[in-house]
Amino acid sequence: MPQLNPAPWFAILIFSWLIFLTLIPPKVLAHKFNNEPTVASTQKADTTPWTWPWY
Repeated sequence: MPQLNPAPWFAILIFSWLIFLTLIPPKVLAHKFNNEPTVASTQKADTTPWTWPWY
């Protein structure tokens, strides 16, 4: 039963994961994000009440 012999398949698995782990993460981490977080202003918003004209 050749499918139980792990010799060639284990090496293929290890080498494929080694390639995936060395080539793909730098490509993914090289992407730039368009919406960088900005610092919120410390100025308080104007909280004057709205004068309703119908009462």
